[in-house]
Amino acid sequence: MNASVQENVSAIRVVKAYVREDYEKDRFKKASKGLYDMFVKAENILTLNAPLMQLTVYSCILGISWLGAKMIVGGSLTTGEMMSLLAYCMNILMSLMMLSMIFVMVTMSTASARRIAEVLEEKSDLHNPENPVHEVADGSIRFENVDFTYKKDSEHRVLKNVNLDIHSGETIGIIGGTGSAKTSLVNLISRLYDVSAGRVLVGGRDVREYDLDSLRNQVSVVLQKNVLFSGTIYENLRWGDEHATDEECRRACRLACADEFIDKMPDGYNTYIEQGGSNVSGGQKQRLCIARALLKKPKILILDDSTSAVDTATDAKIRRAFAEEIPDTTKIIIAQRVASVAQADRIIVMDDGQVNGFGTHEELLETNEIYREVYQSQTSGGGDFDENGGGDQ
Repeated sequence: MNASVQENVSAIRVVKAYVREDYEKDRFKKASKGLYDMFVKAENILTLNAPLMQLTVYSCILGISWLGAKMIVGGSLTTGEMMSLLAYCMNILMSLMMLSMIFVMVTMSTASARRIAEVLEEKSDLHNPENPVHEVADGSIRFENVDFTYKKDSEHRVLKNVNLDIHSGETIGIIGGTGSAKTSLVNLISRLYDVSAGRVLVGGRDVREYDLDSLRNQVSVVLQKNVLFSGTIYENLRWGDEHATDEECRRACRLACADEFIDKMPDGYNTYIEQGGSNVSGGQKQRLCIARALLKKPKILILDDSTSAVDTATDAKIRRAFAEEIPDTTKIIIAQRVASVAQADRIIVMDDGQVNGFGTHEELLETNEIYREVYQSQTSGGGDFDENGGGDQ
């Protein structure tokens, strides 16, 4: 029921736009009916429990009274002893009655306890090695015969025999259609997943040799779906570096071209961001997330289609600022627009989990058919990568 409510509140505009109010109401009614039935079942147990215990208590009292009266008449029991016996009996029976209530409540809470235990006992597949490396030498990246599947026993390989050699400080563009495994490729760099075969090296060492926190502190990722948290702009930026000064935050925002709109806000960098960043636009949210990633001062910066909501001129300014201000950081830019990656040192063309081409913009125009077709379709006034094939996990 909570899931139904959360979905409808967060996606209220979509529900209204598609006139699905009646359908969502029915879903909510079914969920609440299921919850109602479960509670009624539990309350029925409680309802039966109380009369049953009361019957037991008063039956015992009547039995003791009848037996005690006969013993008093026979002279083997005094009236005072009889009253003491009744008092002890009542104490014992009331305790038993409370115990029966506890058993009912335990039954009701078992389902919740099971779900909580399932989360607490879940074990991660990713572990630190016995003697982890804590220092990442540089931002160089190498993929050696990498295969990857999301499920260990799956026959479908998301990445197939990927071999790449990226030098520290390079700007690398990645382009490919939806489902071509662009995001899956970069997720292996920060070891969000482990390869199924082959290995990924960062700074000359296998990512599985690093301490996870140390590795991820040197790999900043700006995701396709940007997330901001409730709090001021300063507080959101300091997710990248909690000890960052105000000047460092402002510099990061200048690099991400976020200062343009922040300076226009009444409270500037102390402007309060609502839950989920609902009071800023998609492009503003993306620029704030880029600034947050830059504050980590990473050796590798990954932008996963994170300028899709930014206009072309601002996109160009961000890329130029990266080239001038953080030349030693390896920058990986995933994009659908050729213009976003054309100035990169080299470009990777992904197709169905494989590297279809890897080279400069000019080299790919001459040698790679997919890249050439996409470039021509976009520069001639229409289309994006998905219209010309290519296959993102």
